[in-house]
Amino acid sequence: MQSLWTAEEAAQYQTDLALRVYTSQLLGREPSLVLHGGGNTSVKVREKNLLGEEEDILYVKGSGWDLATIQEAGFAPVRMPHLLKLAQLEQLSDPQMVNELKTQMTRATAPSPSVETILHAILPYKYVDHTHADAVITVTNTATGLERVREIYGDRVVIIPYVMPGFDLARDCAQRFQAQAGPQTIGMVLMNHGIFSFGQTAQESYERMIELVSWAEDYITQQGGTLAPVTQDVPETALAPDLAAFRGQLSQGAGFPVILSTTRTAKTLHFAQREDLGSISQQGPATPDHVIRTKRLPLVGRDIAAYTAAYEGYFRAHASAELKMLDPIPRVVLDPEWGLCTVGKTIKEATIVGDIYDHTMDIIAAATQLGGYQALPAKDIFAVEYWDLEQAKLRKGGNPPPFTGEVAWVTGAASGIGKACVESLLKRGAAVVGLDLNPAIESLWERPDFCGVTCDVTNLDQVMQALETGVRRFGGMDMLVLNAGIFPGGCAIANLSDSEWRKVLSINLDANLALMREAHPYLKLAPQGGRVVVIGSKNVPAPGPGAAAYSASKAALNQLMRVAALEWGKDKIRLNSVHPNGVFDTQIWTEEVLANRAQHYGLTVEAYKTNNILGVEVTSHSVAELVAEMCGDLFAKTTAAQIPIDGGNERVI
Repeated sequence: MQSLWTAEEAAQYQTDLALRVYTSQLLGREPSLVLHGGGNTSVKVREKNLLGEEEDILYVKGSGWDLATIQEAGFAPVRMPHLLKLAQLEQLSDPQMVNELKTQMTRATAPSPSVETILHAILPYKYVDHTHADAVITVTNTATGLERVREIYGDRVVIIPYVMPGFDLARDCAQRFQAQAGPQTIGMVLMNHGIFSFGQTAQESYERMIELVSWAEDYITQQGGTLAPVTQDVPETALAPDLAAFRGQLSQGAGFPVILSTTRTAKTLHFAQREDLGSISQQGPATPDHVIRTKRLPLVGRDIAAYTAAYEGYFRAHASAELKMLDPIPRVVLDPEWGLCTVGKTIKEATIVGDIYDHTMDIIAAATQLGGYQALPAKDIFAVEYWDLEQAKLRKGGNPPPFTGEVAWVTGAASGIGKACVESLLKRGAAVVGLDLNPAIESLWERPDFCGVTCDVTNLDQVMQALETGVRRFGGMDMLVLNAGIFPGGCAIANLSDSEWRKVLSINLDANLALMREAHPYLKLAPQGGRVVVIGSKNVPAPGPGAAAYSASKAALNQLMRVAALEWGKDKIRLNSVHPNGVFDTQIWTEEVLANRAQHYGLTVEAYKTNNILGVEVTSHSVAELVAEMCGDLFAKTTAAQIPIDGGNERVI
């Protein structure tokens, strides 16, 4: 591991706290040190309060901040004298500790201080860094971990046997540090938890961390624990139907919809196909902090019922009477065909689980080469999993958006109504798969809850590949918005060619039939019932001259929706249509087409845009909002409905 400190960058940070931000971000850049909110850092400063009095203040990382992106606002300022007094107490409950920390902050708007704040305070150094370094945890999570740590570090670190984070750990560290530390001490190893470094400058503390972790890395290499790159072939195979069915079972077991994200790479397949997987994967997480994300154990294979039964037994064995069991489904699934699957209420949660377990696989494999991976006993992991201070981190989000855990698919998603539908569905918490002929769809929204797939919906092979891609990413399909279509320029029937007729019906009707047919098995598995919304047209109830192919294709698609509603009701799938009129901020309405239609009705372009009873312009956004609502609870008992969104059209009325 190399130091990322540069004098040029550091020169931009003038204060002690600013330098604390800089080196915290350096730590956060290295995933093998910290992941997703893991680790914490601090700096001790003297500063004047409002009364002009100088105070000793500990700035410690606040809860909910990631080291990689932390700013000064992410550090909680806490009065040092009070922290040192708290460390002298014989006992302090978690609620009392949280209260004491919050009441001693000097900035009311600061985030809650880390649960390890008192531990940072008792270490007699200006700067303190704490990480969950993979290399250190690899060594500590072996049967002879204590001896190995001593062999690596000698007296340069103080070694702390595992104690649950919080006041007890801080008090134990204070006592052991005072008894064992000397001039040669540059760090502290917490068995099965992580490592601390410290120094009088930000650079010293940071570079000591790099040095300490590098020694552990070198030791692993010397002991034959270096992993060779996995280069096995990854055979192509269709997984989508099985993954979607599995996601349905998970959602049923959880009691809410979940995202199932699949990572099928040479590395994950190699690990999931290990002969000793049933042993090495069932020891526990690399560090207890991970349990609130990953659960204690992964599911090996696909027997969800057996996993939930085992989890219920684990809960009964360790729970006190007042505890309520969390959902019993796994967050990590290891399967020899699928590789690694991760589960979450959102794709963000599932991705965090995936990142953590990606590193856990490396730790387990390396520790196995050092004689055997060994995690903490189940009772210690349970204590953290059901520790209220950790659970509070997961409860901070408040009420989730209505489509949390659900997956929506939108065709023609790169522009116009389709693009607006994506935005409305994302806003309501859905993960969205967007299909479009335009390759720009793949980078249109660079966010984890969107998967853009280049797809010609008239090409069944591309549709099937898109289904495979989207289901591997998010796990299934709950909502389908059929939006892709074309609107050719005005053409009288007398002049309508066979090729133009077939082209319009191929895209507007045939492609949607195929997609509905292929989507049906996935919609049947939707935990809260499948929903389909067809983007129809005012031309269905009130066709206009010069649009025969378009009007006929949309009318036929509307009739297809009605028949599907009759056939699919037993599968708890509801289908409805919206009939917009004149949505002019779409690619269909080119300037040429718009001028042509306006001229046909003897209107100016502006008058044509608002040519309805209410005198309003219908936009993509207004259509999309209606579409999203039709997928929600408001329309939960409605199927085969046709709803105009046209500002009021006399011919429709």
